[in-house]
Amino acid sequence: MSELQLLRPEHLPALLAFEQENRAYFAATIPDRGDDYFARFDERLRALLAEQEAGICYFHVLVDAAGEVLGRVNLVDVEDGGADLGYRIAERAAGQGLATAAVREVSRRAVDPYGLTTLRAATTLDNTASRAVLARTGFTVTGETRLSGRPGLTYVRRLQP
Repeated sequence: MSELQLLRPEHLPALLAFEQENRAYFAATIPDRGDDYFARFDERLRALLAEQEAGICYFHVLVDAAGEVLGRVNLVDVEDGGADLGYRIAERAAGQGLATAAVREVSRRAVDPYGLTTLRAATTLDNTASRAVLARTGFTVTGETRLSGRPGLTYVRRLQP
């Protein structure tokens, strides 16, 4: 059983463990965050929480019954009723439908309580799992892009109140 929770300061140890344990796994499909990200993780988390408090972003963690982080689902650059969606699921939890369920839950929260009407996303062409999650959760392809030099697709989902 997992639960999507809005990011809080007490998530720091579990979130850092999640990022460290899955660093190589994530780097296979998305750009690595670099050593500085991990060295300054607590400072970075404080900055994220300040952005969340200001309503610029909404950061979520997917936690299991033991409090371990299984994933992240974020809404960033909130403006004019829209936001960019980003997510990542731990390697040990991949393929279990957690990303799809978490994106659906964040999409519901995007409408109420966040008051959003549009979500945008992008992924590389070779990230078939992410493309499948976006398709299953109501996103449609809007165009082509390049992400860290790799070919990708952009997506949008219009939200209904």
